[in-house]
Amino acid sequence: MQKDFRLLVLAAAATVVCGVAQAHGITVKAGVIRYDANSKTNGVTGIGIPPGADAEVGDATTAVFTLEFEVKPNVGIELVLGVPPKIKATATGSVAFLGEVLTARNVAPTLLVNYHFGKSGDTLRPYLGVGVNYTKFTDTTTPYGWDVKLSDSVGMAVQAGVDYQLSKNWGLFASVARVDVQSKLTAVGATVLQSKIDFRPITYAAGLSYRF
Repeated sequence: MQKDFRLLVLAAAATVVCGVAQAHGITVKAGVIRYDANSKTNGVTGIGIPPGADAEVGDATTAVFTLEFEVKPNVGIELVLGVPPKIKATATGSVAFLGEVLTARNVAPTLLVNYHFGKSGDTLRPYLGVGVNYTKFTDTTTPYGWDVKLSDSVGMAVQAGVDYQLSKNWGLFASVARVDVQSKLTAVGATVLQSKIDFRPITYAAGLSYRF
């Protein structure tokens, strides 16, 4: 996974550098993003863990920032960043009585290639994008004293959005995205717990944009 991350960083850096060199315009966006986890697991297993043990990851809201380079009149390269949201996992099934079992933050930079419909200067311009996401989990804590690790994830990302120009430079945006995020959870304590989590997050973002 570390090798995948290094390759992703190099690819992202090369893409952004190329984007800057060829950019016909640069758009900065800032707003709020809602992270709907839609998590699904294969259950929680381990010695002494009762059958039917499971956990569910909750949703989160945070700030989002994006930087897009227009490399052609209808094509842009976008880097999506955000303040890492705090996600919480709650025990379900046969261990629901445990309540909240885990909190963590997910750092999830995403690189997208967007196709914008219409022409530059149009008041309303919808767009579609496809790219890659890297997710790393940090600040993992649990009230039960386990040593918990969540593996990193590299997956595909797709989005659809719309830009609305208020003036030559200022505008509004709204978007929805689907990201593939899978992580293996390992918790070591009195026993060893394991689970594979498919987050399947859908994100909803909206905010202000400024075009240089």
